[in-house]
Amino acid sequence: MQGQMMQQPLLISNLIVHAERHHAGREVVSRRVEGDIHRSTYKELASRSRRMANALAALGVGFGDRVATLAWNGYRHMELYYAVSGSGAVLHTVNPRLHPDQIVYIADHAEDKVLCFDMTFLPLIQAVARRTRTIKHFVAMTDRAHMPAPEVAATIPNLLCYEDLVAAQDDRFEWPNFDENTASSLCYTSGTTGNPKGVLYSHRSTLLHTFAIVMPDALSCSERDVILPVVPMFHVNAWGLPYAGCMTGAKMVFPGPGLDGKSLYELFESEGVTLSAGVPTVWQGLLAHVEANNLKFSTMKRTVIGGSACPPAMIRAFGEKLGVHVLHAWGMTEMSPLGTCCTFKAKHAGLGQEERYAVMAKQGRVVYGVDMKIVDDQGAEMAWGSETSGDLYVRGPWIIGSYFKDEGGNPLIDGWFPTGDVARIDADGYMQITDRSKDVIKSGGEWIGSIDLENIAMAHPAVAMAACIAAKHPKWDERPLLVVVKKPGAQVTREELLAFFEGKIAKWWTPDDVTFVEAIPLGATGKMQKNKLREQFKDYHLPTA
Repeated sequence: MQGQMMQQPLLISNLIVHAERHHAGREVVSRRVEGDIHRSTYKELASRSRRMANALAALGVGFGDRVATLAWNGYRHMELYYAVSGSGAVLHTVNPRLHPDQIVYIADHAEDKVLCFDMTFLPLIQAVARRTRTIKHFVAMTDRAHMPAPEVAATIPNLLCYEDLVAAQDDRFEWPNFDENTASSLCYTSGTTGNPKGVLYSHRSTLLHTFAIVMPDALSCSERDVILPVVPMFHVNAWGLPYAGCMTGAKMVFPGPGLDGKSLYELFESEGVTLSAGVPTVWQGLLAHVEANNLKFSTMKRTVIGGSACPPAMIRAFGEKLGVHVLHAWGMTEMSPLGTCCTFKAKHAGLGQEERYAVMAKQGRVVYGVDMKIVDDQGAEMAWGSETSGDLYVRGPWIIGSYFKDEGGNPLIDGWFPTGDVARIDADGYMQITDRSKDVIKSGGEWIGSIDLENIAMAHPAVAMAACIAAKHPKWDERPLLVVVKKPGAQVTREELLAFFEGKIAKWWTPDDVTFVEAIPLGATGKMQKNKLREQFKDYHLPTA
């Protein structure tokens, strides 16, 4: 016997319809590439999304066709989130920090039909436009007054103006009904080896993920929030926040290209931001600006930090100096992306501050819908509560089943997705990443987690950034090498840093050496590129060797 409820598909267009109907006047604020602050509402956003859906149809974009974006966080980008997916096409957000060759590969692999871009990326478009095979139209996301000069425009085939397209269309558009398992958006992994692989989300997976992230034990979003996603809309759909905004009616604030500490702080204060989200490397710049100018936040209450492990020193800096609660989170492109969020349980209410920080340093517990387990080298599931780390596997309704066009074959093992992370889960279900499988340091047959060592180093007042990699050793096979960027004007010696580890870890975990560099290479999503560091220091001679 089946239930007798209505069968209404979970579609992304439902979100913009809801926002227009119930939160029409709530603001959408954007710092534009043109330099000004633009103010809109959900009512206007919905109207312009319908106009853009009509414009795309006029350009020949049909059901299932891919429409690419190379754009910052802004209202035009959000309009495309709904115009493209809502009409049954597939939104393909392209990371502009990738190499032009990778962008050409991705555009061709996705078979993009239209590419919309912010003017910041005009030189990049000029570099790739005539190399792509399937793109029929390039759309500059600006108005007529800010379009490229004729001689520049001539270098880009079929260049169109976004605002001209919107103005030429009526906002009467009926969002179509279709199967909720229809593809909605496409993101490519920023893999460090080989070509990026496509992760193709569905309307169903996106809506379920949105329901999950707004829950109190996740990001706890509501209409009363003012949300500023620092995480880019080209990085796993800004972790779902543009969808969460429409679902809850929260005011949205988009920073555009202004991701430096000063620009972010000014926007936080002027717009009354209560919730933000981003990777640790971005927050370093904001914290440095706040500290240097002796500033405080007046409305900011919590920030979501993910993408890579958040150093405990950063959690303390936000909490103790600024009164901002850090929600440590974890996920992947293959997971839409949220998998865990570090919110407290009732049993933690009586904990002291140091004990609370110990919990907050973990990536947290799963949001409903995600299941996870730790397995050993033989693939056997490990018990929760063990201090031993193993490989982290996940499954759930918004987790990848296969890559776009089945690249790389079946990624699943017995129905579980192997994340490539090494982790442990405590007795309360709180997961903590100890390393990426490719970054684990294998010393004398034992594992040393690089993240633990990096977190300790980052707590030193003179250290701006630290990465720990494996260096070759004739006896132990591999030993830890600490690569450090000092804070401007700060002084610290190798010996002082190594002494800083005493009593904090097992003695044999202590790095064998420290090397100081001007900068640590960062990938397209702000993560440290340890593969490049390993290549740079592949012939490094440890003093203990």
